[in-house]
Amino acid sequence: MVLAEDSLLVREGISRVLDRQDDFEVVGEATDLPELERAVEELGPDVVVTDVRMPPTSTDEGIRAARAFRATHPRLGVVVLSQYAEPGYANALLEGGSAGRAYLLKERVSDPRQLAEAVRAVAQGGSMIDPAVVEVLVSAARRVESPLDGLTTRELEVLEQIAQGKSNAAVASALFLTERAVEKHINALFAKLGLVGEPDVNRRVKAVLLLLGARGGQGG
Repeated sequence: MVLAEDSLLVREGISRVLDRQDDFEVVGEATDLPELERAVEELGPDVVVTDVRMPPTSTDEGIRAARAFRATHPRLGVVVLSQYAEPGYANALLEGGSAGRAYLLKERVSDPRQLAEAVRAVAQGGSMIDPAVVEVLVSAARRVESPLDGLTTRELEVLEQIAQGKSNAAVASALFLTERAVEKHINALFAKLGLVGEPDVNRRVKAVLLLLGARGGQGG
């Protein structure tokens, strides 16, 4: 494998961790993106372990390299190491697919087992994302608010009936309510969704689209 890291101390530390594994061999090292690209071309490694930030810009060289290698060296596994649980980096890394890609925090290097697992995973076409990064991604997803969050359970039930194309009378029959009660629920949910001052047909269509959008965002 090839190891890319601009800090000598960190590079030496990672190299020692990798060398402890009987089935690993570090065949080359790089300190910046151009050196990494040359090493991959000249040495043909199975795996690259790279820092997320390296010269020349120290921004996202590791991510850019991983994405470029997907096209030029599709069988090359890449483990990206970062100091931060930054979901933006993880999303960019996996944008073209998760096969053969791993994103780990550098603090995991102190545990040889975790780094070794990541290297073996990408070498076999698998993937691994640091648990801390996954936690941040999940938390971010939970913070995304839906306009439907303010609706009561009954209002959601009414909206789901409307989404099936039912009239107020049919909704009342299905939910064992009076038509007057259904009308009140509909007016309330329209107000909460910001659908006021429009023809009833338009409000129904827009409310249903919101519902379908929310359902789709939950993965069906």
